Amino acid sequence: QVQLVESGGGLVQAGGSLRLSCAASGRTFSSHSMGWFRQAPGKEREFVAGISRSAVRSYYGDSVKGRFTISRDNAKNTVYLQMNSLKPEDTAVYYCAAKYTDYISFQARDYHSWGQGTQVTVSP
Repeated sequence: QVQLVESGGGLVQAGGSLRLSCAASGRTFSSHSMGWFRQAPGKEREFVAGISRSAVRSYYGDSVKGRFTISRDNAKNTVYLQMNSLKPEDTAVYYCAAKYTDYISFQARDYHSWGQGTQVTVSP
């Protein structure tokens, strides 16, 4: 397994941008496909974006397509989430997650390692 630590959250006005980072410990980061999820108060955890081991494939939730971009740097053991044109409804705790197999799952239950989360708040 890998240990994951997110950073980069904060408060931003609507229309602004943030870049989240997720640093992984260990030497097996490149063996994992990665995902970003988010959870707002009173709501279920939602798939945001996922990326394959070698970054050949990526997928996005419908609500963030065209605004968010997931990327990874295997040399730095880090996955990123660039968030542009932020909306108040993007407010949530954002989590990164890792799974061994290389298919990108939209289901949180398929991921075995999770970070502690980072808060993103978008003001109107």
